[in-house]
Amino acid sequence: MVEEDKLNKSTMKKIVIAIDGFSSTGKSTVAKQLAKKLNYIYVDTGAMYRAVTYFALEHEYIGDDFFKEKELINRLGDISITFKFNKAAGFAEVYLNGKNIEADIRTLKVSKFVSPVATLSAVRRKLVEQQQLMGKDKGIVMDGRDIGTVVFPDAELKIFMTASAETRAKRRYKELTDRGHELSYEDVLENVTTRDHIDSTREDSPLVKAEDAIEIDNSDLTIEEQLETIVGLANDLIQ
Repeated sequence: MVEEDKLNKSTMKKIVIAIDGFSSTGKSTVAKQLAKKLNYIYVDTGAMYRAVTYFALEHEYIGDDFFKEKELINRLGDISITFKFNKAAGFAEVYLNGKNIEADIRTLKVSKFVSPVATLSAVRRKLVEQQQLMGKDKGIVMDGRDIGTVVFPDAELKIFMTASAETRAKRRYKELTDRGHELSYEDVLENVTTRDHIDSTREDSPLVKAEDAIEIDNSDLTIEEQLETIVGLANDLIQ
């Protein structure tokens, strides 16, 4: 185990930790715990894209058979995304224009449309700019799809997380059903594979592993095992 006192020295070097990977690989779960151990800021960039998607759905800019891209792009200036720490929950929740939408953005409906929204260059530019400002002073853990390749290409530590589509679908299915959502495993698996394809083939900032990223296949790893591995890698850089 990594000694706690080593992780809490005020003299530690601050670095940027970029965690990228496919959907439902547990990036956010590990990133949250990692940031807590290192006393770093955590930013869930996926939540930011989900917030824009939620906005698009609420204003009927996107649906099963339509996507009013120009209308959404014209409203990007009206979208304010912030994070506020929830002491009871132990992590920062996402707010859209002052409204807590943490639970609203974790539905399969939002998951279904987030990849198409994320393909829009205007959306990516807006959010990447915000993300880079958040990390300008370092001491941050950020997870997403293009953190190590676009947002922070010079990040000191880059992790790329992966797992089989079936494993990820099972995890996502359990997460959603535990929250009370009624859906089938087949629907979740289809969503996972569809998002993989869109994320990996989009023209702007596709999901790819950075050349200097360390790949972790967590198909058979526990959260604790993943965390211990990444904490060890980070500790080697900040001592």
